[in-house]
Amino acid sequence: MGAVICVAAGMWLHFQVKDARVLSQVPAPEQAELRRLVKDPAQDEPRLWALFQKYYDIEYMLPGLRNPDWLALLILMLWSVPFIFILGFWGSRPLTRQFSVIARSARQVAEGDFSARALVSPGAPEELVVLAEDFNEMSSRLERLEREVKESSAMLAHELRTPLNAAMGRIQGIVDDVFPHSSDQLLLVHKQLEQINRIVGDLHLLSMARAGALSLEQERFQLAELVLERLRWVQDDLLDAGIVSEIDLDPLLEIDADRLRVGQVVTILMDNLLRYAASGKQMHVRLKVIGRNAELTIADRGPGVPEEDLPKIQDKFWRADRSRARHSGGSGLGLSIASAICVAHGGSLLVQRREGGGLETIVALPR
Repeated sequence: MGAVICVAAGMWLHFQVKDARVLSQVPAPEQAELRRLVKDPAQDEPRLWALFQKYYDIEYMLPGLRNPDWLALLILMLWSVPFIFILGFWGSRPLTRQFSVIARSARQVAEGDFSARALVSPGAPEELVVLAEDFNEMSSRLERLEREVKESSAMLAHELRTPLNAAMGRIQGIVDDVFPHSSDQLLLVHKQLEQINRIVGDLHLLSMARAGALSLEQERFQLAELVLERLRWVQDDLLDAGIVSEIDLDPLLEIDADRLRVGQVVTILMDNLLRYAASGKQMHVRLKVIGRNAELTIADRGPGVPEEDLPKIQDKFWRADRSRARHSGGSGLGLSIASAICVAHGGSLLVQRREGGGLETIVALPR
């Protein structure tokens, strides 16, 4: 565009100089007459042509490429070509530099280095800046996914191997007459197989949720009623653990959601509290409306987890205290499942440290 404007301006200047040169040779009376007729040729066209023939070179009147004006245009175009290349190269440097950075980072990702990040070049167009930021977000997610896959693979093998080896050892003992052929022994085997089936089922649920294919049966119900129902399920366990419950529920709060899945979330959170925070002897359950969401908070006074572990607490198979979790039967999938169910409903699950000690888990679900 700049080159076109410069060429057009150059041609305008060329005509101005040519006309000024011709008019400087015209006597003053005829010069005034020529200026007047150029402004309004219809006044006296024959006289205008006569003046043109008298003072202008005939080459400028010829049609086609023989007109010298074409030579002026060619010279201007050739003169502008170097500037087009120089200015174009200078103007495209941020563009090409940003593309090169993204391409180099993409090659690193293609080679399996998911830690690669595309730096934003100064002066890069906004669209490429957004592209670089999106690329970095993609790389970050791939890096987290790779880490999770590696950790999950090892943990999954361990989680499945333990009950599987126990079941196989028990069956081999029965075959070798080390253990009696009794229903009690079969029940022990069945218990181990149930644990394997539960882990596989939980992993299937997580896979469906992350693929956006988790089936939800939406209905409108009172969330407080569901929470109280799940509290009754664990009431005896709470009493045995000496946990004092403080309940603050909005009885009229209703949501549109899958009642069974939301109940599963509530059960997971209460089960986690019983497993890992019973030593705090307190449970606070609060339900209220925050904006467009219903927020269910379940808080404890247990030992909590370090601040640096909070971002990993919803990862598959992650446990703050693996030995204690294994002793209590936890697999480390509970919060991952609860989070996946919340996200499938368009909500979220947040775990944070509680002032004064312990943790609080906040479930936000759209109403």
